[in-house]
Amino acid sequence: MAAPTLNPAGQLRRELGLRDLVFAQVLNVVGSFWVGVAAKLGNAHAVFWTLSMLLYYVPLALVVIYLNRELPLEGGLYQWAKEAFGEFWGFLIAWNLWSYAVIVLGSILFAVPTELSYAIGPSAAWLPASHAATSALTGVVLLFIAWVAVRGLSIGKWLHNAGGFSVMLAYTILLALPVWALLRGRAVSYTPIPLAWPKVSWVNLAIFGQITVGGLSGVEYIAILAGECRDAARNIGRSVAIAAPIIVLMFVLGTSSVITFVGDRPIDLIGPIPQTFRAALGNAGFASQFASIAILLLLVRAISGASLVFTGLTRLPLTAGWDHLLPAWFTRLDPRRRTPVNSILFVTVLAIVLIFFSMLGVREQEALQLLNSASNVHYGIAYVALFAIPLFGSARLRKTLPRWLRAPALAGLLSSGIAVLIAVYPIVDVVSRIEYAGKIIGVVLVSNIAGVLIYALRNPSA
Repeated sequence: MAAPTLNPAGQLRRELGLRDLVFAQVLNVVGSFWVGVAAKLGNAHAVFWTLSMLLYYVPLALVVIYLNRELPLEGGLYQWAKEAFGEFWGFLIAWNLWSYAVIVLGSILFAVPTELSYAIGPSAAWLPASHAATSALTGVVLLFIAWVAVRGLSIGKWLHNAGGFSVMLAYTILLALPVWALLRGRAVSYTPIPLAWPKVSWVNLAIFGQITVGGLSGVEYIAILAGECRDAARNIGRSVAIAAPIIVLMFVLGTSSVITFVGDRPIDLIGPIPQTFRAALGNAGFASQFASIAILLLLVRAISGASLVFTGLTRLPLTAGWDHLLPAWFTRLDPRRRTPVNSILFVTVLAIVLIFFSMLGVREQEALQLLNSASNVHYGIAYVALFAIPLFGSARLRKTLPRWLRAPALAGLLSSGIAVLIAVYPIVDVVSRIEYAGKIIGVVLVSNIAGVLIYALRNPSA
């Protein structure tokens, strides 16, 4: 039932080729702070990463590849869910995906002050804790990526490519640090792939949920841009297959490097890789300068990753507007660059408001965890729906998918469900666990109620 790519009247320019998509996959999936979250498990991290990959990442890649072959449409999961479950559920699932992206944009931007402070050195240690400085830095970055979005993917893809290359290079340095230390005779304890069995606890289960839906998610996000890809039905699936082994090695070996140098000290969950660079290379001499350069690579990744998320954020309202589920105002394109300028303006203002309110009354580590957990719940809801498509979607769509796909889809459905339920449990010290959980639940409930109301207002007969 392969359908033509949704791109009305060829309004969007097809700028993305296979190379761009591979870099985008790595950029969107590999965040700098997930190795810090996994490092809290100690030597049990490899078992958790393996379980997450078998129960979630591999099923996700398979489901995305086959759904994209059948429906290579601008909007990705929104279009798949609409075909599988109907217009209302398609809109609500897309709403959760969009809400996730809004929140995760804030969490990515939160990393900028921390990574910049590590790049400068101890004299800038005050930077992440300053709400004024954080607001100013994130605001400047947000305006920059909004400008890139207005200019279009003809420019944006090069920023995303640079970010994908930068994070791969930064991880290459991270993975090489233990070997470098051993060759220099430094006494470090390094096990590339430790096999310690994890303890069963609520904290460990919460970490499993975060590295699963948070750390290993994102391969479907690129499908949102299918209408702007060349040969989307083929190249998006190929990009997933090429990027997958690279991503697996980066996460497992990267976590081991963090453990090697940070050890039993508190892990900076906002900037675990910069923390590791400083612990390994110090704050003086040539090694310190090299550490600053390596950390700047992560800063490029943060800005590029925020740009990629921002781009997808602006396309979902556009496609919903094409379906008349949102006001036609969202479908207005720049006459020369063919970019959704009104959607870009809306997302920019919303992101500024979100970042401001997320910092009220909490420390920066808790603010980041609130953003991560709230985004994970929204993403988890979207993923439960994604994995449900091969199991419970419309017969018309299911019969085009191989029957064996139901087994990995079930594994992904269960792991996504666990991640959603456990997301309210904090993995860092918080002011109040009850308030922490209440904020997350409140954000998700208010968000989904808003989604239902918006759909009802646009569809009075629904």
